[in-house]
Amino acid sequence: MLSTVEGLVRELRTIGIPVSTTEHIDAARALKVIDIGDRSQVKAALAATMVKRIEHLPAFNTVFDLFFSGLAQLEGALEEVGEEGSPNSVAAMLNALGDEELREMLINATEMNDELMMNALVEAFVDRKANIQKGAQVAGNLYVFRVLRSLDLPDVREQLIERQEIDPESPGADLQQRLAESDADHKVELLQQKVEAAVRMQLVADRGAGAVARSLRSKLPEDIDFLTGSTAEIEALQWTLAPLPVQLAQKLAAKRSHGRHGVIDFRGTVRHSMSTGGVPVDIAFKKPHPPKPELIVLADISGSVSSFATFTLQLTFAIRSQFRSVRSFVFIDGIDEVTDIMQSSDDIAEAAARIDDEKKGFSLDGRSDYGSAFRSFVKRWGMQINSRSIVLILGDGRSNYRQPSEDMVEFMAKRAHRVFWLNPEREVSWGEGDSVIPKYAQHCSKVFECRNVRQLKEFIDELD
Repeated sequence: MLSTVEGLVRELRTIGIPVSTTEHIDAARALKVIDIGDRSQVKAALAATMVKRIEHLPAFNTVFDLFFSGLAQLEGALEEVGEEGSPNSVAAMLNALGDEELREMLINATEMNDELMMNALVEAFVDRKANIQKGAQVAGNLYVFRVLRSLDLPDVREQLIERQEIDPESPGADLQQRLAESDADHKVELLQQKVEAAVRMQLVADRGAGAVARSLRSKLPEDIDFLTGSTAEIEALQWTLAPLPVQLAQKLAAKRSHGRHGVIDFRGTVRHSMSTGGVPVDIAFKKPHPPKPELIVLADISGSVSSFATFTLQLTFAIRSQFRSVRSFVFIDGIDEVTDIMQSSDDIAEAAARIDDEKKGFSLDGRSDYGSAFRSFVKRWGMQINSRSIVLILGDGRSNYRQPSEDMVEFMAKRAHRVFWLNPEREVSWGEGDSVIPKYAQHCSKVFECRNVRQLKEFIDELD
């Protein structure tokens, strides 16, 4: 058991969940006061001692399932659902069923929340549809995809909703429908989790927990790539992004006041020095009130980086109170100011929809043209940049081999306090193909690789 816990801790540290030596010791001690034969108790005890942030819990659950695969629990499930209590007889019974019959039984078990039956049926479905090759070094995501495709989860969801038999003419029918949809979503999510767990268990039995952990290594929310994350992963990022505006606000306040003195307060100096007769003189300063900077955001909203731009615009939307003003611009091959849209919208989703409906940033062919966008910006708004302005450019710097007009960025840099560029591409790709980011970088205060929330936090540490 202790060696398994050590492997669990090692994998958690590898994926970025911080587990200290003290927490490792606490986890081992916790196992002494629980029933280690109860998998749920073991999981709860280890999570309580090792996981400090709620957004890290899904990654912990995945790693836990790898190292505590629960094969004994599945065997118990097979014994309970079997008429004669024989796992072999149950397996033979399930193997005799056709695909549709097995799927129908699984939907029934899901509807009734019969987890023991679900475990047995999911195991049978995985055996039949995953086509797991023993010894093959293939990531489990492929096997999971095969099973989920055969199950057709959208159809399962619709069937679960239809079985509620809601009368559209009955009082409160709309509420009943929403509750039925919410319940179906929860059950389908549970079914998907069981499929993933069943695949992991078979892979662990074949390769061992360590090898599977390396091929199915979970990403923490802060490490999910803005450009390549799945829909579910992108939605999970909302929780991770939520505290960033507060952190940025604290950072800005601390940097504006740190190491600065206001003008000398003569009365305060005299008052402080009266107790010593003026020897030595204790100089007092008035509290400084440094002016808030102005933020100017230029965001590339072309298809290749639109999800990244959404997140960074959401961040600037939330921190607007920390700046004297926040002006937002979006561009593709043209550029438009969307400050009014950002200020009048209730949330970033509404703002993004309005920007898309009004075709903001679009000029000619809708292909990225940084040079054209920058030239238009400088011509129309360039003289409004001043020494209090912080210019924040968001984009990959790929301009379809068109004139980059790096002199426009140089113009902005000379007038602004600082110019930062956040690039969602890996730094090793900068300058390759149609990327002209190196030409722009020489005029920026700093260019950041910003592929995920962790790197976005690093940028926040640099902003002043």
